[in-house]
Amino acid sequence: MLDTGNPITVIADQGYYRGEELLACEEAGITAYVAKADTSGKRSKREFTRRQFRYIPEDDEYICPAGERAIYRFTRTERGKQLRRYWSSACSHCSLKSKCTPGDYRRISRWEYEGVVERAESRLRGYPQAMMVRRATVEHPFGTLKQWMGSVFLTKQKHNVSTEMSLHVLAYNMKRAMNLVGAKAILEAI
Repeated sequence: MLDTGNPITVIADQGYYRGEELLACEEAGITAYVAKADTSGKRSKREFTRRQFRYIPEDDEYICPAGERAIYRFTRTERGKQLRRYWSSACSHCSLKSKCTPGDYRRISRWEYEGVVERAESRLRGYPQAMMVRRATVEHPFGTLKQWMGSVFLTKQKHNVSTEMSLHVLAYNMKRAMNLVGAKAILEAI
């Protein structure tokens, strides 16, 4: 079992990955393990991904794959997030430019709470089995529920589907509890 020192530890798949949620978890004292999806189109274009740019916190700069420094230029708000923007003046004469960007400069954005995301990624690298734990504990119940339901909901609209799903989950949990401790023990506990 994983002991993080926090009273609550959560493990979720990449569909639940959002920086804002990681920040909320950290502020609430919840240890979160969430895989990050690689959504960058840079990889398919055979260009450098953001992971290949190393952040230097003491200088508030990035080092690019060519060894140049991308310095802070300005801050802007996008979708409610404060993003700091960085780039190097050396991009225009860089020998690796074709592997980096089709534009004049390779711009790098950094969220004001990027440290939270970096800590979450580091935590997941330190415990790579977390996703196997998630799969082992979550996929089986959902597979069972899907089989019971026939992969379809009988109702329409979100609140109706939510109620239907809650009933399925309740039935699963009751059946599981009866299998583990027995119906008699459950009735005595009630």
